[in-house]
Amino acid sequence: MADLKAAFEAAVANSKNLSERPDNGTLLKIYALYKQATAGDNTEKKPGFADMVGRAKWDAWSGFKGISGDDAMQQYIDLIESLG
Repeated sequence: MADLKAAFEAAVANSKNLSERPDNGTLLKIYALYKQATAGDNTEKKPGFADMVGRAKWDAWSGFKGISGDDAMQQYIDLIESLG
């Protein structure tokens, strides 16, 4: 568990130093996996229609509902490594 947490924190740091900016779909997946790993299932109120970015983030995070924090951390690590 400690190794996974350390690898996750390293991946978070590495995500800020990617050689290229990922496309929007990938950025949403990075965001959603991070939120699922750190906060668990999305219980926030869905943003209104005027907040398109907020809705996209909310939808992306909700797509990972039910995935454990450890699984989300591992998927996040794998995704960042694939982009590096």
